[in-house]
Amino acid sequence: MDRRDEKHRKRTTGFPDSRVFRSLSLVMQFGINMLVPIAMTTILGYWLDQKLGTRFLVILFFFIGAIAGFQNIYRMAMRIGTGEDAASDEQAPDDTKGRAGDDREKK
Repeated sequence: MDRRDEKHRKRTTGFPDSRVFRSLSLVMQFGINMLVPIAMTTILGYWLDQKLGTRFLVILFFFIGAIAGFQNIYRMAMRIGTGEDAASDEQAPDDTKGRAGDDREKK
């Protein structure tokens, strides 16, 4: 893209390049993928501690949530690194394959 076109687009739309938004959404996904499992398992551990009268389950469940969060981030990073997201966005799955009667419709 030409620099003049980019400056004109920024002036007319008020939005910078979409790569910024894509990067920002990626960072937010990493944060959410880490925080949600930790929060959910910590709350579950706290609730179980209250019900059972213990004081160690919240710590145990916190670490279980942290491990799950790291696993989520690792999977997401591997998907991004191999480019699976870009390929899956470009090619939609074909639901018609393997259905009975497809051969008759194609003839």
